[in-house]
Amino acid sequence: QVQLVESGGGLVQAGGSLRLSCVASGRTYSIYGMGWFRQAPGAEREFVAAISRSGSNTYYADSVKGRFTISRDNAKNTVYLQMNSLKPEDTAVYYCAARHGVATTTPRYDYWGQGTQVTVSS
Repeated sequence: QVQLVESGGGLVQAGGSLRLSCVASGRTYSIYGMGWFRQAPGAEREFVAAISRSGSNTYYADSVKGRFTISRDNAKNTVYLQMNSLKPEDTAVYYCAARHGVATTTPRYDYWGQGTQVTVSS
């Protein structure tokens, strides 16, 4: 079993930055792909970013390309999401995800974090 614990959310002004962290514990050796998803009130969960096990391959939603960067440190069992140039449209609950397979832009992940709120004011 794998547990994911997120941190780093908060309230920021438009144009500001935040870095989200997600620490995995348990059977972390079996984790390959990891990703970030977000869900705004009244909306469906949407893909944000994903990263391969080695970190060599990354994938981003068009809405965040050039602004967000996903990375991971397997020695620390941690995945990060650096968010720059934040917009009010980025306001959502952000979820960390992990799976026993390659990274995917779909929500086909085996484990999910509790979510962390990101609010961007205008």
